[in-house]
Amino acid sequence: MKAVGLYRYLPIDNPESLLDLELDTPVATGRDLLVEVKAISVNPVDTKRRSPKGPATDLVEKTAKILGWDAAGVVTATGPDCKLFKPGDAVYYAGSVIRQGANCQFHLVDERIVGRKPANLSFAEAAALPLTTLTAWELMFDRMAISKAGAQAGRTVLILGGAGGVGSIAIQLAKKLARLKVIASASRPESIAWCKGLGADQTVDHSKPLEIPEVDFVLCFSATDFYWNQLPRLVKPQGKIGLIVRTVKAVDLAILHDKSIAVCLEGMFTRSTFQAPDMAAQHALLDEAAGLIEAGVLKTTLTQNLGKIDAANLRRAHEMLEQGHVIGKLVLEGW
Repeated sequence: MKAVGLYRYLPIDNPESLLDLELDTPVATGRDLLVEVKAISVNPVDTKRRSPKGPATDLVEKTAKILGWDAAGVVTATGPDCKLFKPGDAVYYAGSVIRQGANCQFHLVDERIVGRKPANLSFAEAAALPLTTLTAWELMFDRMAISKAGAQAGRTVLILGGAGGVGSIAIQLAKKLARLKVIASASRPESIAWCKGLGADQTVDHSKPLEIPEVDFVLCFSATDFYWNQLPRLVKPQGKIGLIVRTVKAVDLAILHDKSIAVCLEGMFTRSTFQAPDMAAQHALLDEAAGLIEAGVLKTTLTQNLGKIDAANLRRAHEMLEQGHVIGKLVLEGW
């Protein structure tokens, strides 16, 4: 099968940072599905996993490392213990970082973290959604206990990084399901228009000091360290902060104490990495999201289709993400 992978961890301008490869097609066992990958999307986790690792820069993998944690495709085979899918089913999913990624023609993935592809979306449109939908949904509704039924309607959420991949779906979830007042951060005319088109009530320029009334919730999808010292004055007493980006330096929790502000962390790969007992919750979540998409409540966040899945196009996608100006999601489709 065709695949795109690496043996060394290199800057993206190095032509060996991502390579076109021919690998053996894997075999499904246990609860694994073998999925024929039709389209993939690219996320910051891809660039972080590919980039040089300091003293380990010279590390050479003995077998090719395949990246990619957003895919849509068709099930071609199932392991003997599978219960949720059958060959021929169209699916979408984010996969697991402790296994090979989806930048390959045929990919093994545990069925418990796979959802049925929304029937009204193309494979490219569907591939844009899994990782970011899981991240935003789990952070908001599971970790922060925001009601997806609208029990807190009218409360205010500030979404830092509103035009990015996670922000683009979080705006929709906050507005359409939770029925919150949404303030999204965006600094360029095109990103401001994108956020408002997704349902944001207001935007704020994150290139300047944030000057807004206190909010009930903050969803920080950008560099946590940069915003940390601003957060206490932005959040109401007993409010909540949701984080998805690891801090680089130690942070001072004491600055949140007087207001009793709660901090909630989201790692989208937690369930699959640690084989959590509720791992199948991601299957249920993606299926529920598919229903909302089919009902017209949510929509794809695909903004650019960069063409076929190969090393040259993936290097281009990584470079665009590292430049930090991507709106929505980048997708590649076909081999």
